Amino acid sequence: MILMVSGRTDIVAFYSKWFMKRYDDGFVDVRSPFRDDLVNRIYFKDVDAILFCTKNPLPILDSIKRIDKPILFHVTLTPYKEDIEPNVISKKDVIEGIKKLSSLLGVDRVVVRYDPILLNNKYDVTYHKKAFEKVCKLLDGYVKKIIVSFIDDCKNVRNHTNDLRLRKFTDDDYREIGLSFSKSASLHGMSVQTCFEEHDLVQYGFVRGECMSHELAYQLTGKAYSDWKARKENLCHCVQMVDMGAYNSCKHLCKYCYANFNENEINKNISNHFDDSSLLIGRLRGDDVVKVRYK
Repeated sequence: MILMVSGRTDIVAFYSKWFMKRYDDGFVDVRSPFRDDLVNRIYFKDVDAILFCTKNPLPILDSIKRIDKPILFHVTLTPYKEDIEPNVISKKDVIEGIKKLSSLLGVDRVVVRYDPILLNNKYDVTYHKKAFEKVCKLLDGYVKKIIVSFIDDCKNVRNHTNDLRLRKFTDDDYREIGLSFSKSASLHGMSVQTCFEEHDLVQYGFVRGECMSHELAYQLTGKAYSDWKARKENLCHCVQMVDMGAYNSCKHLCKYCYANFNENEINKNISNHFDDSSLLIGRLRGDDVVKVRYK
């Protein structure tokens, strides 16, 4: 299996110590988000590769060499301030982390996510064009691929309507972003793409691709995988991955996040994390049904 760490929370930024303890112990337990008493046990011997997704790679840098698996990093680097991303570290520090990752793993194993793009009076198209060009310039030689997405209408976005003050994208917005981003990426030796987006911007110079394509998965592991069944509408053709995170547990508190949508649950879950537990949040209970997951 390919392990995703994580689309549900930022394990690298906030729970790296716990993750490395689980890795050293050889297994991790993941409570199902659909059935509260079902726990999937994942043994790392069954893991073929790991995709780390984070806004802050710094906490795990010193531990990477201990991980005896193919590794790919997706690091989200956005241009927003504290009004949108209250607890994300300095973007200058994120960039330094990306550079260190690239030096450790190689330029092909580190992908930047400019994700998501939102538009309002402060963060308009001109702002994003300048910010994206700056990202490309600063990471020239360290990154080959940037993945872009556009903000979704999720529960957390609706919870923060007054803070985000979003305006809808027009066809001209997509065209201007597509042409400008493609030019900036090309000038700095990078490709730019979307994944799982209705507007893929291919007509403006974006490449067609996935976050974790079948070709990339085979390069990493030498194995073939099925499509990700959790993805609907046939817009995404990433390979099947297994997420080991938990919703409503990320301390970044980004106001566009699809995975954090209940602030009471967030605070409760964060206080219920223990570095010595096999679960990210809480501990195993007597009525839990524990099943080994192999793929």
